[in-house]
Amino acid sequence: MKQSVYYVAFTTIAAAAIAVSCSTGSRTSTDDYASKVNPFIGTDFTGNTYPGAQAPFGMVQLSPDNGLPGWDRIAGYFYPDSTIAGFSHTHLCGTGAGDLYDISFMPVTLPWKEAPQPLGIHSSFRHETEEAEAGYYKVTLDDYSIDVELTATERVGIQRYTFPGGEAAVILNLAKAMNWDATTDTRISIVDSVTVEGYRFSNGWARDQRVFFRSRFSQPWKSVKIDTTAIIDSETGKPTGGTGSIATFFFDTQKGEQITVSTAISGVSEEGAALNLRTEAPENDFDKYRKATRDNWNSQLGKIEVTGDSIDDVVNFYTALYHSMIAPTLFNDANGDYRGPDGKTHKADGWQNYSTFSLWDTYRAAHPLFTITEPERTNDMIKSFIAFYEQNGRLPVWNFQGVETDMMLGYHSVPVIVDAYLKGIGDFDPEKALEACVATANIDDYRGIGLYKKLGYVPYDVVDSYNSENWSLSRSLEYAFDDYCIARMAEKMGKKEIVDQFYERSRNYRNHYNPTYGFMVPRDSKGNWQPGFNPDEYTAHISESNAWHYLWSVQHDIPGLISLMGKDRFTAKLDSMFTYEPADHEELPLFSTGMIGQYVHGNEPSHHLIYLYNAIGQPWKTARYARKVMRELYLNAPAGLCGNEDLGQMSAWYVFSAMGFYPVDPVSGRYEIGTPLFPSVRIHLDNGKTFTVNTPGVSDKNIYIKGVKVNGKPYGQSYITHDMITSGATVDFEMTDEPGHIWYTADHAAAN
Repeated sequence: MKQSVYYVAFTTIAAAAIAVSCSTGSRTSTDDYASKVNPFIGTDFTGNTYPGAQAPFGMVQLSPDNGLPGWDRIAGYFYPDSTIAGFSHTHLCGTGAGDLYDISFMPVTLPWKEAPQPLGIHSSFRHETEEAEAGYYKVTLDDYSIDVELTATERVGIQRYTFPGGEAAVILNLAKAMNWDATTDTRISIVDSVTVEGYRFSNGWARDQRVFFRSRFSQPWKSVKIDTTAIIDSETGKPTGGTGSIATFFFDTQKGEQITVSTAISGVSEEGAALNLRTEAPENDFDKYRKATRDNWNSQLGKIEVTGDSIDDVVNFYTALYHSMIAPTLFNDANGDYRGPDGKTHKADGWQNYSTFSLWDTYRAAHPLFTITEPERTNDMIKSFIAFYEQNGRLPVWNFQGVETDMMLGYHSVPVIVDAYLKGIGDFDPEKALEACVATANIDDYRGIGLYKKLGYVPYDVVDSYNSENWSLSRSLEYAFDDYCIARMAEKMGKKEIVDQFYERSRNYRNHYNPTYGFMVPRDSKGNWQPGFNPDEYTAHISESNAWHYLWSVQHDIPGLISLMGKDRFTAKLDSMFTYEPADHEELPLFSTGMIGQYVHGNEPSHHLIYLYNAIGQPWKTARYARKVMRELYLNAPAGLCGNEDLGQMSAWYVFSAMGFYPVDPVSGRYEIGTPLFPSVRIHLDNGKTFTVNTPGVSDKNIYIKGVKVNGKPYGQSYITHDMITSGATVDFEMTDEPGHIWYTADHAAAN
């Protein structure tokens, strides 16, 4: 993985910021967390992140767009590029799908620079003039000598342009579309001499997406020109009936003159956008809103306090924590109104509605992290799930902008709900939540669920309208985990019939285990194993993985998997996972990045594997590989992520692992111990208590745990519990440079 010039530049800036914060009276080294965030991490290689401005979990993601399509530019911005063609208000962070880029502004001086489409009107820029921290971004547009600054409240993006003087313009382009996104209709209306409103409708990954907006300039424009053009269907070549709109606002500017543009968005209406603008940004005061958002980020990031000598470690940690708070995103107006999956307007009364749930990724670590750092938001997210179920007939799989995309697999709203319920979080209705879980798990004509229930697995030779990707083996294992979660919730609620049914379904993973191969193997509808099976092969039967990865996707029953395979075989296979290298000639798919042997840290199915060594009494191997991943695959550089960020999951893995523990089974209330990265970690909880991890002897040499104490007493388990965290316990790790130590009873760990 390549390094970049920014690595040096940011390290210097961060060091200076931390040094200054230590020496001033107004701040301490532990409360200026926004400056310790490097938003450029992940903007190169395959991270697919964006560097722009956003409030924590905000509806607005205001960020620069390079203006060119392509996989590398899924988030609108790719660090190796040298052009900017606009600053739009919605983006996805680290996904594999290119959508959004709504409400795009571009300041220019006359005459502007224009290239053939898709780039269009643009400017060159240099990274030397870029700055970014949590909630703030700045760049100079070299072709126009215009400085652009961005910040954002939850529902409003605020831009400030500093002009060099002379004739200038600000272009609002609602016809612009990139990647999967396609404009279907737009409107721009002049409200008064400084205000404009309208909408942009589009189809892409988000079907029938609707973004309404209201923008206010800090001074009147000299004149405005609105151009419209018919939208042409790319397949038929005929007009669709929609209109693409572009407004150009002209100004005569003085040298150093600044114009601020504040834009609120809404998924409901122009009136909703106007309300959001009045509520969150009634003044033309960029610095005020920048400070408010910075304070917001400092409050959020300060929930976890780490100390260490390495600036890079601190920056990597707080950037990871920052990325974990990019999504899910707020999706209701200031009065609670939001657009549901039924296309109707609903109201969140006393709670906030959220969208942008990459659940196949984030159920693993991001949502368990929220149960620690964001219990109130977790409650609202589950209420959002229940409302989605009521309006759509099933829980969300991968929803955003108020609609279901049906991306990926499983019904992983379930573990998010169950985890919160078992941890006693929130006031959501558990009866309605369990009803939603069971109903979603019993939609027989959805992605092979009916056959899964009948046969005990999803066969690879039967494809339904929702199952075009196949992924049959992966579906079986993902469903089995979700079914286990339903059983756990029903068990606590005393619903015996549901308990028995779903515990039985949770064992369906066994139906894919082939003892001849020692792997999970796809089966057809007659029960036959896939012919010509090769565990190294990436096939249509396994989602973004091969059989090496999905062998271990039994997070809910690791003891059962050990029993099924035999401990010796389990151990040998786990060792081989990290040592068996792909053949030199093997063509690996795009998502196979961050590899150690067959282990793929760049994609989510592998994320818990390192911690499975605890179950067989070899925790030093967990420590070795966890430290290797943290050191080699998370860097303070644009190319610092080894795979898609995936809306916080990649970063949540790092946050947990750097603290020294990880949720292998996300609904167990247990976090398997690995190896802490920092001498001290303090989690400041919403209940007023502080959970502390002390590791005074930790270093890149002393990575192995020799002993553990909890509240001063020797501790003999391979995991810590959620109750320990919320009670404000203190965990002390004794470190050594010698592998082979076991501080817990291995047989007891395997039995649990």
